[in-house]
Amino acid sequence: MLGILAINIGGFAGPVAAVLSPNLPTPGTFADEAWFAFALLVFEGKMRALFSLLFGASLALFIERANAAGKPGELLQMRRLGWLALFGYLHFLLLWWGDILFAYALAGLAALAFRHYPLKGLATGALLLFAGWHLALAAESWPLARSEAQVLAGTATPAAAAEYRAARADAAERTAREMAAYRQGFAAQAAGKLQHHAAEPLDAALGTMGEIVPLMLLGIVLYRSGFFSGKWPRPALRWLAVGGIGGGGALTLAFIAWAWPLHFPPVLMNLAFASGLAIPHLLMMLGYAAALMLAAPRLAETRLGGRLIAAGRMAFSNYLGMTVVMTFIFYGWGLGLVGTVPPRWQGLFVLGGWALMLGWSKPWLARFRQGPLEWVWRSLTYWRF
Repeated sequence: MLGILAINIGGFAGPVAAVLSPNLPTPGTFADEAWFAFALLVFEGKMRALFSLLFGASLALFIERANAAGKPGELLQMRRLGWLALFGYLHFLLLWWGDILFAYALAGLAALAFRHYPLKGLATGALLLFAGWHLALAAESWPLARSEAQVLAGTATPAAAAEYRAARADAAERTAREMAAYRQGFAAQAAGKLQHHAAEPLDAALGTMGEIVPLMLLGIVLYRSGFFSGKWPRPALRWLAVGGIGGGGALTLAFIAWAWPLHFPPVLMNLAFASGLAIPHLLMMLGYAAALMLAAPRLAETRLGGRLIAAGRMAFSNYLGMTVVMTFIFYGWGLGLVGTVPPRWQGLFVLGGWALMLGWSKPWLARFRQGPLEWVWRSLTYWRF
């Protein structure tokens, strides 16, 4: 959850467009672009992919443990995902537009249908679906991205330039509406979403299914192959960590070196986030996962490691808790700082959020077996309070 906050902060502090470029909705400084480039290199795409991988592994683990206890594991998992979908929709409706829980609930239900497939076939199918989905997105997004590139280079035809200007004007109008909504009170924001954007979580889920489901399936593959239980040889983990982080990082740096002089143009960045950086993100995510497995035994013995483990055990509570904290800071029903904190200062809020998660999770678990929302979720799943 710590890494997720680092990529979500732009969406808390500003409009949706701010996630795509440090120069939206207003031009940024060199420091703004530097923070954006750093977050792109280290966090963007990798943290969500890693979360998807771990979520997939947790699907298989939950069912396995429930079955071992003589309980209907698949039925309980489907009920668990149903409650997660409800939590996610309420999260979107009452707090923040960037919810991922609803999408993960639907993707989890889809992934369950394939969890018994042979490992080799499951891995191959997941990678083919991942590649095909992102190629389709690239083909869909390329015409407008090409128009933007031509406009920036001064080679656009009048028709292409007009198309691009119209798209940017529509985006600016949409951003203005978003900012006005974020400055409203709590009830007004919820009513506005219910009236105008009630289907947005479903649309977002369908629009990301081809990325999330394959990554969940890869998580199931790794779980079944013993990746998370220490059965992979350490040389293989080291190879994956170095190759994944090094290879994916090099590709991401090459992209940043190209996009930064252009000041991270939004349409091209949208293409990059949606599909162009899919392979670097996948490589770095696998590298991060391998590095965590290598470091876990020693890290768990340290004070920091203990707090990281506690924060991970309370991931659900921390994810929703950070939304409450950040929307209170930025939205109109709280301190109302939305649109006033440029990217170069947003890292401070990330550090503050990390401190909160690391600070409260371990003391809580010293007194209780699980986080507060984890308890609610489990109780609803088993229908036992």
